[in-house]
Amino acid sequence: MNAEGFLSTLGEQAPPAGLPATLQALWWDKKGNWARAHALVDELETPDGMAVHAYLHRKEGEDWNAEYWYQRAGKSYYRPALEAEWTALLEALSGE
Repeated sequence: MNAEGFLSTLGEQAPPAGLPATLQALWWDKKGNWARAHALVDELETPDGMAVHAYLHRKEGEDWNAEYWYQRAGKSYYRPALEAEWTALLEALSGE
C-alpha cells in the first residue's frame, strides 16, 4: 500500500487487514492511540520496527529512550518536526 492509500484509510475504525506491524503502529499513532502503536513495536526486533519505536519514544518526550532505539535501528528518520518524521517513516515503510 502506498502512502496515499494508507492516508485514505485513517477515517476507518481499524487499519486495513494485512498491514505490517510497523504501518499499523503509524496508523494507530496518527489516530491518537500512542499506547496501541507502542504495543505493536515494543518487542519488534527489526530495524524498521525499532525506527518506529524510536519515533514513538521521541513523541512521548523520552529523548534518551528514543536515542537508544535509533541506535538499535541502525538508521534514523529523525526530522526536527515530529510530523515530518512520521511522514518520512510512512514513505519508507510503504516503499515510496
